[in-house]
Amino acid sequence: MAFSNNHTLISRGTKVVGDLHFTGDLQIEGTVEGNIIADSGNDAKLVVAEKGSVEGEIRVPMVIINGNVTGNVFSSKHVELAAKAVVEGNVHYQLIEMIKGAQVNGSLVYSGAGSTKKLSSPESAEESGADVKAVANT
Repeated sequence: MAFSNNHTLISRGTKVVGDLHFTGDLQIEGTVEGNIIADSGNDAKLVVAEKGSVEGEIRVPMVIINGNVTGNVFSSKHVELAAKAVVEGNVHYQLIEMIKGAQVNGSLVYSGAGSTKKLSSPESAEESGADVKAVANT
């Protein structure tokens, strides 16, 4: 997928402390300690690169993770968990793709179009899913 003209990069060696609101595309190769929220539209995309890490909640329509995330992930469109992804938290998704090697230590919660679950409800993980430790090794 090509990045739009509205692209933000948190480079290696950079640490952001506090909530991060963005539009367009955000690529994290450094560290973010805070929540990441897409401000407008359904076209926002977050990429957490292999060396990138996030400690906080993620609320973005399209998420690609290949680094470490400690916190819940809420996606209204698509989540891709790449081979080196490690998520310590619940993943709320409409479409999910897990590549061999990806790890999720938490619940996988389907929030599709026909689902009654809302992405804004933090309790939905407890209501709908059993705890999952998924490791795609096969």
